[in-house]
Amino acid sequence: MYNQGLKHFITQCKSLITSTFFPSGSRNRLLSVLPLPIVGGFVAGLCLSLLFAACSINNSANTPTATSTSAANTQTQASVVRFGYQKSAILIKAKGVLEKRLQPQGVSVEWIEFPAGPQLLEAMNVGSIDFGHTGESPPIFAQAAGASLTYIAGIAASPAGSAVLVPQNSPIKTPTDLKGKKIAFQKGSSAHYMLVQLLDKIGLKYSEIQPVYLPPADARAAFVKGSLDAWVIWDPFYAAAEKAVSARVLVDGKEINKQGGYYLASRKFANENEETIKAILEEIQKLEEWSDKNRDAVAEALSPVLGIDLDTMKKATNRKTFGVVPINEELIGLQQKVADKFYDLKLIPKKIDVREAMLKPEQYAALSPKV
Repeated sequence: MYNQGLKHFITQCKSLITSTFFPSGSRNRLLSVLPLPIVGGFVAGLCLSLLFAACSINNSANTPTATSTSAANTQTQASVVRFGYQKSAILIKAKGVLEKRLQPQGVSVEWIEFPAGPQLLEAMNVGSIDFGHTGESPPIFAQAAGASLTYIAGIAASPAGSAVLVPQNSPIKTPTDLKGKKIAFQKGSSAHYMLVQLLDKIGLKYSEIQPVYLPPADARAAFVKGSLDAWVIWDPFYAAAEKAVSARVLVDGKEINKQGGYYLASRKFANENEETIKAILEEIQKLEEWSDKNRDAVAEALSPVLGIDLDTMKKATNRKTFGVVPINEELIGLQQKVADKFYDLKLIPKKIDVREAMLKPEQYAALSPKV
């Protein structure tokens, strides 16, 4: 029965191939020139190739998806995780917990520092890093620019950890006094969105201020020089500026900024390294839980690494909210509002759907830290 089916398949292949590749006239001329065994061998060989290909496709279709995904992950899993970080998350590097967790899996960690989230995601987009964290705004700008990124997990909001600073002797007394003033912040950062929210709250238009787009270090230098009226910034830069440059807090993020940040990965890394990502999130969550209960120890560990005195470091640590937040419908809705707001202000070139950069609910469930 099987042999009859095979003969029938080859006969059909011969008919199809000769009629497709060798139209009537050319086929007759070819047969008159080439020995019959050569033509027959070509046709039979091509038929068998098609048969084997068809069998392979059929077998692949019958293989369970989970098995295929597992095999792919085994073959393509990265041996190095290039982790992009900012000073606000340097503890995980200082503690070395990822190296200890991933070393038995044959995975090493490479650390690359960035001044802010936008620069971090630019690096991710060009393939220089695999994993990192930012505030809520950088992924919006990156996605609008066509970056291939994936939201992995949320970061608990720390509204008290960011603020609008003004010089100590500034005539600016209330947020409404910001009208017409030069305000520095990193474009596309969490500070950017905090300012947007503040302006909405007090009834000022974005066009009624003078935005000055500067990364933290440059903004601090301009602030000290007296070239700015205000500076929107986050910890630990915020805490350091309060003491070192005698900055005055005009308003902090409490009652304004309810959104946290995100851990993100390149789409390719997310697709190929589920187990590694799961391990990373578990270690991050363990460290976050330890940090929440040992804030003085966190400050003592970070003070020499960041070059910030201990009292200032304690101040920044004590106003931080620790924790990894699972991505759910509520969080997706909040992030979509951020995207819509930046589009309405014409700060991104097109309207985006943040869900296009999200995983499926079952994937998030699989990645959720088990600690």
